[in-house]
Amino acid sequence: MELVLMTGIHQFAASAGREECGVSTFGDQPCTTRTAREHFTIILVEGFSQLTLYCALEAMQIANRLSGERLYQWSLASRNGRSATCSNDAINLVQYDFRNLPRSDRLFVVSGLDVADHISCELLNTLRREKACGTSIGALFSGAHILAKAGFLDGERATIHWDFHESFAEEFPQVELVESLFVADGKYTTASGGAATTDLMLHLISQEHGRALSCAVADQMVYRGDFQLALAHKPSYRTIELQNENLAVAVRRMLETLDNPLPPIELAWEAGISKRHLERLFRQYLKSSPGRYYLKLRLDRARRLLTQTNRAVTEIAMASGFVS
Repeated sequence: MELVLMTGIHQFAASAGREECGVSTFGDQPCTTRTAREHFTIILVEGFSQLTLYCALEAMQIANRLSGERLYQWSLASRNGRSATCSNDAINLVQYDFRNLPRSDRLFVVSGLDVADHISCELLNTLRREKACGTSIGALFSGAHILAKAGFLDGERATIHWDFHESFAEEFPQVELVESLFVADGKYTTASGGAATTDLMLHLISQEHGRALSCAVADQMVYRGDFQLALAHKPSYRTIELQNENLAVAVRRMLETLDNPLPPIELAWEAGISKRHLERLFRQYLKSSPGRYYLKLRLDRARRLLTQTNRAVTEIAMASGFVS
């Protein structure tokens, strides 16, 4: 059953510290006698990550409330100009279509796991038009795929949700893909989505309005950015790195050799421990044997390549270590 999100504008108006304007759609910050210092337009691509969107909106509305000023104003847009459905099937109402976007300082495009299915010439041309108008362009979650399709990221540093790394690197070798929560030091801003969007927004708030406000926003969101930075991009490896150094070495070597799996004895040798000790570590921390965990990693790679690339099945099998 579809869920229509029609969060009351009265609550948002109060939290943003502004007058109510009688608007009943979610997400818009309509013009009043006070003009916001920075206006964001956020394009929602079908199947987008709702968590990613809300992390961005919450950071801005909290900054407005704590500062007592209208630092940020935002509008939502989609292809049909009425709504967009996110990955959990909730429907988010919007105010604009691609042809009638409001004037803004920044434009973020937010997409989801099936981003390739929703890239249209209309969307790409919209981004190119906004860029030509001087709007700062950014992308969240898998949105870097769209920017790369538009030709924006050639020779630029960018990041994307870790689930897309292999397919993105293959399709866009001209882009300097980095394993980072966000990239905000070049022409384009990209973030890997989810909670990493909060890291990006706190960074922007700090740059534009000072570290004190950024820290206050983080406190209101009960957010520990340093913990997120420690986990970085691939939780399957980064969390392990925090748990046990020897185990992390073995898992890293697994990730590096998915196309040509190493025997357990060699993994143990590279980790500097015995095979039996390695097996104990896998049982203790990962509730699995080295062999089963290795197989899971290889199957995960095969799944990503099957769903995100046009490579032949035999080629994918070889890249995942299933052809000897």
